[in-house]
Amino acid sequence: MSAPLRLVLFDVDGTLVDSQGSIVHSMTTSFQAISVPVPTREAILSIVGLSLPHAIARLAPEQPLSVQNDLVDGYKEAYHAHRLELGAASSPLYPGAREVIEALHAVPEVLLGVATGKSQRGLDALIEAHELEPYFVTRQVADHHPSKPHPSMVQTALAETGVEPGCAVMIGDTSFDMDMAAAAGVRGIGVTWGYHHRSALTAASCIIETFDQLPNALAGMWD
Repeated sequence: MSAPLRLVLFDVDGTLVDSQGSIVHSMTTSFQAISVPVPTREAILSIVGLSLPHAIARLAPEQPLSVQNDLVDGYKEAYHAHRLELGAASSPLYPGAREVIEALHAVPEVLLGVATGKSQRGLDALIEAHELEPYFVTRQVADHHPSKPHPSMVQTALAETGVEPGCAVMIGDTSFDMDMAAAAGVRGIGVTWGYHHRSALTAASCIIETFDQLPNALAGMWD
């Protein structure tokens, strides 16, 4: 009897890649460009994972919608320019990420995907920069879904792959990722190397501290 299909979904920023430098730079540039007080670094990193309009609304709740929209546009422009300037170095893979992706991809019954607050353009550019095109069979981005922690991204990934919720796992560094997983009825694995403190990952089924711990964590869930 063949093993059931498994789906491993990854968040991107703070989970697969360390993009905090680009995020903080781009947010700072956007706020400064229209003379809006710049949020603290801690505040900026706290919203990583949310769709951009929701992130801006949290960072500048006192600003009218027109100003928030300008901040969104400014961030997109600054982030794109920063990525063009630095290439893959703007969002380097975390240690061990590629090795784990390759190992999981080699398992016939395991499918890989991403569920991210990034735009389609941003995700496609990052995947190309790191030569990850062969690995992810489902790619869920902010353009097509409500912001995390709404379960839409996970639900769509399950529908696209035909995997049952009990055979799927969401891996992420923020409470938004873990709450999204719980809302979709899948288990979540929290990671400590990202942008939310481990104390915020209350909805996680388990928490890991390095990428090389992930295969055993998955085996423990599926066995």
